[in-house]
Amino acid sequence: MLERRDRPRIWLLIAAACTVPAALDALQTYAQARLSGNAARWQDLVFQGTEWLFLGALTPITFYLGQRFPLNRGRWPQSVGVHFAGAAVLCLGWASLGVLLGNLLGRFPADNYVSWVLTTIPWSVFMYFTVLGCVYAFTYFLEVREREAQASRLSAQLAEARLSALRMQLHPHFLFNSLNAIAVLVREQNTAAANRMLELLGDMLRQVLAADARHERPLDDELRFLEQYLAIEQVRFGDRLRVSWSIDDRARSALVPVFVLQPIVENAIRHGVARRADAGRIEIAARLVGDRVELAIQDDGVGMSDRQPEGVGLGNTRERLRTLYGDRGTLRIEPLATGGTRIVVTIPSHGAKPEPPPK
Repeated sequence: MLERRDRPRIWLLIAAACTVPAALDALQTYAQARLSGNAARWQDLVFQGTEWLFLGALTPITFYLGQRFPLNRGRWPQSVGVHFAGAAVLCLGWASLGVLLGNLLGRFPADNYVSWVLTTIPWSVFMYFTVLGCVYAFTYFLEVREREAQASRLSAQLAEARLSALRMQLHPHFLFNSLNAIAVLVREQNTAAANRMLELLGDMLRQVLAADARHERPLDDELRFLEQYLAIEQVRFGDRLRVSWSIDDRARSALVPVFVLQPIVENAIRHGVARRADAGRIEIAARLVGDRVELAIQDDGVGMSDRQPEGVGLGNTRERLRTLYGDRGTLRIEPLATGGTRIVVTIPSHGAKPEPPPK
């Protein structure tokens, strides 16, 4: 469908497309009369020019039906029938206005209506479907342009998500604590644990900097990335960070936006666990709800106040969901009465295992 902002250009184009042939047709009538040695009657000039203006006034019929009944697969027979009916309406309207104008100008009597309709039919049908083709072409052009713009936005947002995850990993406090934990393990000669920490850091950096990153990936891959991130955070907080998982196996194959969970979990750690003096818990859940995938991150920290501004990570995630899924992708922030915050991401289910039939 055409956006409201594009409609003034359509009406301007229609006005120009009818005014130009109206002027040329009137000029042709005048030139023919002068070349034949006859005086050009003003009634003929007005009739020839105004006929095209009548067509322009009736063109919104084609425009409306073209927008309302596109030639989509599965419903094209209905659309074709509607458009032939629209061509008939355009023919009758154009012929009626022509006969009325001709009668007023004394060019031919009103009882010549049927003859004028038959004369108008070929031009009416031709002009209707010509304008209809232009409407479809312009609509498809705008759709292609919108898809290109959407792809560009997705690429920019994916790059921002990757850079945000990289900034998190290179954050001075995070990097210092990670390297300090590795140094402690080396001093304790716990080589296996130190190597494991280095592998986690290396794997995370490789995933973030991967050149072939897609907009979506299976939830199982996203959870593995999250486990690596939490394993490093576990070294920072030790027993103060407790994580519980509740993952529906059928949802593991569902496609989710890349790095969609990491900024939410980071937000839960910063506003939940980090502000507590005692141990804090983060609950990570994923399940299928009808044709949707629901991802939930819950902490038992001090919670987020209503006046607290939304951070860059959550704002970027919300915008990515809107761009990828439109109204079907949502992010809700739910303060808990017992303290803490629950953030729920809901997206359409793609690639998830279907629910087994009842026995």
